[in-house]
Formats: sequence, C-alpha cells, structure tokens
Amino acid sequence: MALITQKRRAARADDPGRQQSTALPITDSAPRRSRRPALVAIGVALAAVGGLSSAYFVTAAGHRTDVIAVAHDIPAGQVITSDDLVRASMIADPALHPVPVSRAHDVLGKTAAMDLPAGSMVTDRSVSAGQPLTAGKDTVGVLARPGQLPAETLQPGQAVMVVQTPGQQDASGATASQPSTISAMIVQVAAPDANGARVVDLAVSPVDSPALASWAATGRVAIVLKAAQR
Repeated sequence: MALITQKRRAARADDPGRQQSTALPITDSAPRRSRRPALVAIGVALAAVGGLSSAYFVTAAGHRTDVIAVAHDIPAGQVITSDDLVRASMIADPALHPVPVSRAHDVLGKTAAMDLPAGSMVTDRSVSAGQPLTAGKDTVGVLARPGQLPAETLQPGQAVMVVQTPGQQDASGATASQPSTISAMIVQVAAPDANGARVVDLAVSPVDSPALASWAATGRVAIVLKAAQR
C-alpha cells in the first residue's frame, strides 16, 4: 500500500501538464489616479467664493436700520404729527428708500401726499411740503356715479372742475346756456359701492361750498379733471 502511494505522488510530480497554483505578488506601490491642476484650482476658487458669499449674507442679515413707519391710517392731505409715526427696524435693502428715524424732522409738519396705510414705510414721496389741501377751504362730499367722473383714478391734490348738469326741466328747454362750474381740489376718493358710485371729497372755497352742496344733494354734478393735471 505504501509503495502504491509513493508511485502516485511521483507520477503527479512528473506530470508536466499539471499546473500548480502560485500566490500573486503583493507590492506596496498601487496605481494612483492623477489629479488635474486646473480642476483643483477651480474647486478651490468655488469654495472661496462660497465662503465670501456666506459671510456677506450673514453680515447683511445682521445690519438693521431704524426707519419711520405709519402708526395708523393717514388720509391724504392730513398734517403729519409725531402721534402718526412709529419707529421700525428693518434689514437694509438698496431697493427700498424709507426715511430713517434721524430725519424725522423732515416729515413732521408736512402733509400726506397720498393715503398712507398703517404699517407702511414712510418715504420722501409719502409727504409733501406746504399747507394741507383743506387749509382755508370747505370740504364737500359728492356722490359721483359712473359717468359723472373720469374713469381715470382721481388722486388727492388734483385740481378739478365741478360742472352743474341740467335737470329734467332744464333738459327740455330750448334755450341752451353755459353751465355753472366750481373749481375744486380732490381731497380723497372713497371705494366704490355695489353700484360703482364713489364719494369724492372736494375742497372748495367757502363762497362756493353752499352751491356745490346743493348740486350734490340733487345729483346734478359732473367732475372734470383738468388737462393740466393729466
């Protein structure tokens, strides 16, 4: 038995077709990927830009300024007092131009150039110098229906002409005469009602206010926006 086993081992050793497995050589120098200098430079530049942008926005977010805001609704033509204004803090924005608190003296004592809603920021265009629109004048409210005032939105401070329109008896008369007119100034225009009619407050001379009030009571008025105001 031992002799047969030895012969088999010798036959296996002498067989040239039989391959023996050998271990793969292990080296310390593995192949490395080459890095392109241009890509590395671009990556460094992008990282630097991102860092600068983050620093800018953090700084801008922390930079706040005190500005003037409207404490409550202010109608156009009203003289602005300290009770009408409040201090507000906001992030500086180059697209906005609110009046800073340090310039409050430039706003106090002036009149509102337009309707200023509560919470809005005060700008240089929000106020106008001079006396209120109603200074030395009477204010008469006129209910104007569509067709009695221009379709163009009327603004406070615009000069208009109020024309007395003919009544039914006047319209049937054969003799035509020049209609009566009164010069006025727009104080404010209310929102339209369900029928589209608006109440327009007009500042007129105390001499003309009784006549205008009489016209308004009968609805015989038409408001004309003068050409110079267009």
